[in-house]
Amino acid sequence: MNCCVPSAHSAVYLHHASSSGSGRCKFGNGYPKWVLTKSDRHHLNCIWKVYASRSSDGDGNVDSPGNSLRKLLESPGIHLGPACFDALSAKLVEGAGFDFCFTTGFGISAARLGLPDTGLISYGEVVDQGQKITGSVSIPVIGDGDNGYGNPMNVKRAVRGYINAGFAGIILEDQVSPKACGHTQGRKVVSRDEAVMKIKAAVDARKESGSDIVIVARTDSRQAISFEESIWRARSLADAGADVLFIDALASKEEMKKFCEVYPLVPKMANMLEGGGKTPILSPMELADFGYKLVAYPLSLLGVSIRAMQDALVAIKGGRLPSPGSMLSFEEMKELLGFNAYYEEEKRYASKISQLQPDQGYISSSKYSYNTQNQDTGNQNEQDPAIEVVTPEIYYEDSSYRPFGIWNQRLRVKITGRDGIERLDVKIPAGFLDGITNIVPALGGINLKELLDDERDEVGGKILLDFNDSMGDRIQVFLE
Repeated sequence: MNCCVPSAHSAVYLHHASSSGSGRCKFGNGYPKWVLTKSDRHHLNCIWKVYASRSSDGDGNVDSPGNSLRKLLESPGIHLGPACFDALSAKLVEGAGFDFCFTTGFGISAARLGLPDTGLISYGEVVDQGQKITGSVSIPVIGDGDNGYGNPMNVKRAVRGYINAGFAGIILEDQVSPKACGHTQGRKVVSRDEAVMKIKAAVDARKESGSDIVIVARTDSRQAISFEESIWRARSLADAGADVLFIDALASKEEMKKFCEVYPLVPKMANMLEGGGKTPILSPMELADFGYKLVAYPLSLLGVSIRAMQDALVAIKGGRLPSPGSMLSFEEMKELLGFNAYYEEEKRYASKISQLQPDQGYISSSKYSYNTQNQDTGNQNEQDPAIEVVTPEIYYEDSSYRPFGIWNQRLRVKITGRDGIERLDVKIPAGFLDGITNIVPALGGINLKELLDDERDEVGGKILLDFNDSMGDRIQVFLE
């Protein structure tokens, strides 16, 4: 493990590891360096095995996003994938029980830029949004790669970027630049040869990256040229190495059925553009009967979100709140966003450093319980739950390594209640100044670093601060 600037988090970890007898800390180049022992490496291996077991195939092999999607394509039945446009919408898709989802360029352009899907959004913006989306869910995500953002060399870069962003698949189309939504007017496509070369470039980029990302080849030639042209291109794109075929904006059931007859063993994707696209809206059963494997619903989440926000704004402008049935309660929102899970996980670390709770005042060690909740009434019968204050210890492998500067100074923080009872008395290395305000929030507005700098030549025993807080308690900080 490399050297790092000491922090309150590393201090707790050093204390825990040293007290358990696993590793040692020494100073080098002015910073603590953690030396991994055999016990540490075993612990890290255990963590990796736990992680791997969550997404393995049963034999200990961890599935990549691409492999997870490939297994889905090989499984029976048709698979429905609502399109997301940000991390929250992706989490909702996964929470609803879907096996995978798409990203939509239409939705990302709308949500991120507030602009139409007419080629205005850049490759970098889409990849950045994609990283946030894939990082928020565990299901495979197929990313809208537009036309690859340029020529075949741009396509290779786009494929590598989508792989690094965590996408399971990438959709690549044959539109010219600037591209646009396939169901809008004025669609134009590149030549047959360039369309094929782009898919070959994508396949090469995948191979060179050692990845198994799924390449979905899309042609917009149905509306740009003819149905016959789109069928020719679909065959050629499959020959070039595409894993899934997609003809956008097919205009009838008959066209959809004929498309699925092209290379029946190559999975087909259908686009059910909600609200008035060119393709007939069919049920999943009908699409499965035709031979489709994947179905995208690109605008459902974006469309209902826009309408819900418009309705809420109308209510607020009229002096009302949105109706309770139209929105989640605050508790439901917190549960959805993971607040409760966060609080539960936070408890695992709460005993390592003092914290302030809004309804309890200061909470310190079990030896010094500092309670302001009942001071006005003088009732001291109820004791707040105590949280241990851990004073980090530094262990030296060699006595020649000693801390210096601020790390060679210790602060003593003492709090005496207005009733004369001692509430807190703890010694803290001065290097952990940031953690002191977690113990005594009243020190939050005081520049302790500056006070220490002023007293750098003092040998110790000097009082730095002595004041009463707003509750009347006396707070003292000594330089030991």
